Amino acid sequence: MSDVRLAASRVFVTGLKVQAEIGVYRHEIGRVQPLIVDVELDVPTVETDRLADTVNYETILAAAQEIAGGGHIDLVETFAHRLARRCLEDGRVARARIRIEKPLALAPDAVGAGVEIVLERT
Repeated sequence: MSDVRLAASRVFVTGLKVQAEIGVYRHEIGRVQPLIVDVELDVPTVETDRLADTVNYETILAAAQEIAGGGHIDLVETFAHRLARRCLEDGRVARARIRIEKPLALAPDAVGAGVEIVLERT
């Protein structure tokens, strides 16, 4: 179809569950707790059937797990920024939207709390 143009591509992973030592309160220090991570990456539009031409979902999972396993992090904002920067290491990624939810942060009064950030390549 010559009248069709692929306008945008967005790679995403939602509901990624990682266990991390995270938090600033005394009861959070030295304790692992769950995070729910959503990632959206804007990438160039490529019509391909080769995995090597794409941003592989598994690299997103590996980066989140590596950050979570890297030792205590005070803030979910820090986790989000680290993950966004890791995603932007792939030169094809123009924009990274990272949403981190801490389901136990306000339990039982809320289902979750967290942060969402967007980093763009300039």
